[in-house]
Amino acid sequence: MPEVIFPGPEGRLEGRYHPQKDRDAPIAIVLHPHPQFGGTMNNRVVYNLHYAFYEMGFTVLRFNFRGVGRSQGEYDQGVGELSDAAAALDYLQSMNSNAKHCWVAGFSFGAWIGMQLLMRRPEITGFISVAPLANMYDFSFLAPCPSSGLIINGSADRVAPPADTVGLVNKLHEQKGITITHEVVDGAGHFFEDPHMETLTGTVKSYVGRRLTETTR
Repeated sequence: MPEVIFPGPEGRLEGRYHPQKDRDAPIAIVLHPHPQFGGTMNNRVVYNLHYAFYEMGFTVLRFNFRGVGRSQGEYDQGVGELSDAAAALDYLQSMNSNAKHCWVAGFSFGAWIGMQLLMRRPEITGFISVAPLANMYDFSFLAPCPSSGLIINGSADRVAPPADTVGLVNKLHEQKGITITHEVVDGAGHFFEDPHMETLTGTVKSYVGRRLTETTR
């Protein structure tokens, strides 16, 4: 998989870029968990989401936020990380100007960043939020949430308690014009340790596959 270095707001950002042969392929970026708690683009959930999208025919980019791996800069409480995600999407779009669909997927801290990116970028047609930290972060900025998406979490998640995720989903369900799909992986913890990873990627694939055949947002 090609390593890429692209410009970010605070210097170079390091990523892994996986293009399709089809120039019209949909595009997706995948965002990793919290940089201060060992989160990198090589996290297992992020890695598996990356390949799930690639196997569905997407051109995919995952990358390290500032200060992680070979990415320059330092942790910035989510503010700078959102700018990094926007820069990554710019980079991905610059090489795939024909893409008709643009998705963002994020895990944990990355889900929070991804949902903020939704608010900034109207071209994003769908999102996947895995184990969003609804107990730690305020998601009230999703007013209204601009596109439909999948929120998925484990029933045994101790980092992001399921009750908080349900609260977030219920708030989003009150909004009109979008459909928020919520799936719970029974028995899975925050990191979807085996055998739950397969269920996670299977759920994501079936959801995205269904959305790609629909014409609505």
